[in-house]
Amino acid sequence: MALNRRNFLKQLSALSLIGTQSGLGGTALSALAADHSGYKALVCVFLFGGLDNHDVLIPYDPAEYNEYANRRSSLLGLHGASRARESLLPLVPQGTSTPTKNWALPPELPSVKTLFDSGEASLIANVGPLIEPVTRQSFLDQSVRLPPRLFSHNDQQATWQASAPEGAQFGWGGLFADALLSESASADTLAFSTISSVGGGPFLTGRRAFPYLVSGGRAADIFLLDELDDDQSNLGAHLERHFKGDNYSGSHLLRRDLQNSYRNALETNAAYNAAQLGAPELATAFPQTGLGSQLRGVANSISIRNQLSVSRQVFFVGIGGFDTHDNQAGSLPQLLSELDGAIGAFAEAMRELGQHSNVTLFTASDFGRTLAVNGDGTDHGWGGHQLVVGGAVAGRQIIGTPTPPVFDHDLDAGGGRIIPTLSVEQFAAPLGSWFGLSNEELAFALPSLGNFDSAGLDLFAS
Repeated sequence: MALNRRNFLKQLSALSLIGTQSGLGGTALSALAADHSGYKALVCVFLFGGLDNHDVLIPYDPAEYNEYANRRSSLLGLHGASRARESLLPLVPQGTSTPTKNWALPPELPSVKTLFDSGEASLIANVGPLIEPVTRQSFLDQSVRLPPRLFSHNDQQATWQASAPEGAQFGWGGLFADALLSESASADTLAFSTISSVGGGPFLTGRRAFPYLVSGGRAADIFLLDELDDDQSNLGAHLERHFKGDNYSGSHLLRRDLQNSYRNALETNAAYNAAQLGAPELATAFPQTGLGSQLRGVANSISIRNQLSVSRQVFFVGIGGFDTHDNQAGSLPQLLSELDGAIGAFAEAMRELGQHSNVTLFTASDFGRTLAVNGDGTDHGWGGHQLVVGGAVAGRQIIGTPTPPVFDHDLDAGGGRIIPTLSVEQFAAPLGSWFGLSNEELAFALPSLGNFDSAGLDLFAS
C-alpha cells in the first residue's frame, strides 16, 4: 500500500473517534424535553441509486393498468409475465374490503405484502427532498426554492440524509440521537447509539453522535496498521506502539488526539465484540444476501441493547444497484427480492426478540425514476415511494399522493418525473416524534420542517 497523508487520514477517520467527538459539547437544545423511556430503535434501509417508484406502486385498475402498460410497453415486454396484471399483488388499505385506488405491488415483494395486510407496514407515496411546497407551475416558472442539484446522486443522497447537498455535516439520524443522549452519556453509549454497516453519508453524524461501523455483526476491523506493514518497514508496529501507549501528556495536540482516538476505538470495539459473544442465538433465518447479513447484524445489536447500555439506537444499512438506466428488467426484480426477504426476516426477528413494537424500519433512496422508458431502463426522477415497517406502525395505509400513469399532469416535472407532495422532513418528523423528540428538537434536526403543513403524517398507531 502506498503510504501518504490522504490514505492515512482517510483510514484513521474510519475509527470510532470517541475521544475527539466527546469534546464537541452538547446539542444546541436540551435533551430534558425528550422522552427516552423504555427502548426504541430506528432502522434506515437506504436504496442507493434511486428506486423506481413506478415499479413499486403499480396501477391495478384495469383501465389505469392498461395506460401504465402502454407507457412502459418496451420495459414490460422485457419483464414478461412478472408485470402482467394477474401477477401483481393488489393492496387493500385499512377500512376497505377492495383495493382503493387499485394499487398493487410487484410479485417480488410478498413479505412486504404480508406485512401490509397484517397492519405492520404502510407505504408513503411521493416523498422527496423539498425546501417548500412545489407545484408544476411554480417549478416551470422557477418561482419557488428548489433543493440544490436536483437529480444528482451524491447530492440527493446527502439531502435525504441531512437536508443539504453533498458536503452536509449533520444528518437527522445523528441529530435525533443527540436529542436523546444525556450530557453525561459515556463514550460507549455515544458509540453504540448510532450504528452503520455501510460507510459514507452524513445520516448518523450529529453534534455528539457519530456512526459506529460494524461488519458482519462485529465491530469493523481496523486494517490500517496491518497494511502499513506490507512493505516490511515495521511502520505499522511502530505506530501501534505509539497509539496504544500510555496517555500522551505532551503539547502536540494532533499526536494526543490520534493516540486517544485509536485507543478508544480499540476499547470500544472490544466492548462491542465481547457483548456480541453473549448475544442470544436467533432462530429466525435471514437470507444469505448482503442486506440480509446487514439486518441480521442490526438484530444482533438490538438483542444486546442492555449490555450496551442504550435505550435509543439509530441504524443505517444499505443496498446499491438501483440506478437502473439499462437492463432494469434484469436487475430490479432481484434487488426487490433481496429487499423483501431481508425486511421479512428482520420483522420476524423483532417479534422473536419481543421488540417488534419498539423498532421501526423505513426505506429511503436518492430519488424516484421517470415513468418514461429510455429503452430498457429509466432515468433519474424526484419523488418516490418508501416503506415504513414495525409493530407500532399504523399499517395498511398508502399515505400521500400516488400519481396516475400519464404525462403532463399537475405533478409531472417532465417525462413522468414526479414532483414530491411530501418532503423528507414531513416523512422524518413522525419518526422522530415516535422516537421521543419534542417539537423543538424536531425543528432543530429538520430545518425546513416549518415550511410545510404542521398536521403531520399518521405513521403510528395512537
